[in-house]
Amino acid sequence: MTNALLTNNAGLTARFRNVFKPRDIFLHDGKSLRRFTIGAGVQMAAALAAFTLLAWTAFATFSAITAMNGDVARMEAQVARMQADVATMRNQTRQHAALLERRQQFLATMLSGDADADRLAALMPSQASAPAFVTQPYARVDAMQAQLAEQTRNLARQRVAETSRAVRNMGLNPNALLRAGRGAMGGPLEEVQQAGNSDPRFRELFTTWRQLEQLEQGVTAIPSAHPIQGGVALTSGYGVRSDPFRGRAAMHAGIDLAGPIGTPIHATADGIVGRAEYNNGGYGNLVEINHGQGIQTRYGHLSRSIARPGQRVRRGELIGYMGSTGRSTGSHLHYEVRIDGRAVNPLPFMQQANALASLRSRSGLTAPVAIGGPNTGRR
Repeated sequence: MTNALLTNNAGLTARFRNVFKPRDIFLHDGKSLRRFTIGAGVQMAAALAAFTLLAWTAFATFSAITAMNGDVARMEAQVARMQADVATMRNQTRQHAALLERRQQFLATMLSGDADADRLAALMPSQASAPAFVTQPYARVDAMQAQLAEQTRNLARQRVAETSRAVRNMGLNPNALLRAGRGAMGGPLEEVQQAGNSDPRFRELFTTWRQLEQLEQGVTAIPSAHPIQGGVALTSGYGVRSDPFRGRAAMHAGIDLAGPIGTPIHATADGIVGRAEYNNGGYGNLVEINHGQGIQTRYGHLSRSIARPGQRVRRGELIGYMGSTGRSTGSHLHYEVRIDGRAVNPLPFMQQANALASLRSRSGLTAPVAIGGPNTGRR
C-alpha cells in the first residue's frame, strides 16, 4: 500500500516537472541566433498569474450578473406597483363616474312626478370617496348636481309649507297627516336615515321629498271637494238651528244642499265605504266613507246609493243620488264631515277646495334636469 502511494506520487511529480521543465526559445534576426531559457519557476509564476486573472474575471462576471438580476427584480417590482396604481386610479374614476350617473338618475326619478319611495331609496347615492385628483375633472358636473339638489329641496320645502298652511286653514294638523303617512309607508325612509355612507345632501333631499309626498297623500283624504257638481242651494248650515220638525233649537251636525231628486252625489275625498244602508236614526239612505287619519264623511237622505260597503272610492266618484228619505222635508243632501267621531263644519273644507286642487295639480317637483353624466364606457 505504502509502495503504491509512493509510486503514484512519484509519477505525479514527474508529470508536473515535465509540464514546467525549462524551455529554450531561439530567436534569429537574420544576422545572429539568440537563445532564451524560461525556467520552471517563471512558467509556474505565469501560470499562477493567468489562473488568478481567470478566477477574478469569473468572480467579477458572476457579481455583475447577480447585481443585474437584483436591479431587474427591483425594476419589475416598481413596474408592478405602477401598474397597480394605474388600475386603482382607473377603478376609482369609473366608480366616481358611476356615482355621478346614479345621482343624475336619482334626481331625474324624483323630478319625473312618478317617483316611488322604494325606488328612490334604492337609488340613494353614496358619498364620494375618491381622491381629489380623480374628482377634479368632474367638479363642474358635481357642482351642477349639488345646485339642482339644493333647488329641488327648497322647492319641496316651499310646497310643504304651502300645503301645511292650506291644511291648517281647514282646522287640521298637518303633522297628524305626516305621522299617518309614515305609519303607512313602512321602512324606506328609516333605512335611508340610518345609512351612514349615503350622501347627506341627497339624504336630506329625499327626507324633504318624502315629507311632501306623505303630506300630499294625506291631502287626498281631506274631504275638500263638493259632493254635488254644479250650482245648488245651501238650505241649512252647520250648527244650532230651529229643528224643522219640532220647532225648537237643535244641533245640526252637517249642511243641507237642496236639489232635484236623482241629482248625482260624489265622494269628496278618497276613502273606503264603511256603510251604505238605510239608517233609522234620521239619515234615511246613508253612505258613510272613511278617509283615514280619523276623517269620515256622511251623505244622507239619498234616493239610492251606488257605493257598497268595503268599496274603495276616489274623489269625485259617483256614490248615490239625492233624495228625501229618512227625516227630511224635501229633496236635499245632508252632508257631514267628522274628525275622530266628532262632527265639524264642512264649509271650511269646501272653501279650501280650489287651494288644494291647485296644490294637487302641481303634484311632482318641476325643477329642471339639464345636465348629463360622464360615459364610463370611455374610461
